[in-house]
Amino acid sequence: QVQLVESGGGLVQPGGSLRLSCAASGTIVSINTMGWYRQAPGKQRELVAFITTGGITNYADSVKGRFTISRDNAKNTVYLQMNSLKPEDTAVYYCNGGPYSSGTYYPNYWGQGTQVTVSS
Repeated sequence: QVQLVESGGGLVQPGGSLRLSCAASGTIVSINTMGWYRQAPGKQRELVAFITTGGITNYADSVKGRFTISRDNAKNTVYLQMNSLKPEDTAVYYCNGGPYSSGTYYPNYWGQGTQVTVSS
């Protein structure tokens, strides 16, 4: 079993920044990739970004240049630095983890989610 615990969400004004963190525990050998999805009200859950143990990253087009994903393998923690936030970034952000194979990420484990609200 893998447990993922997110932190760092909140309310921020447009143009502001937030950093999300997610710590993994348990049978973490089963996850070589960690990432973030988000779900806005009335919309489907969508990939935001992921990062492999080796540092391969992938971003949604909507966040490229504004968000940066990173990880501390020693701490089994992944971070999402979000800059230049927009109201359309408002969503519940879910940390996830799983294997990465042949160019595809399989997020098998999920955190509880943390709310990010961008509003003036």
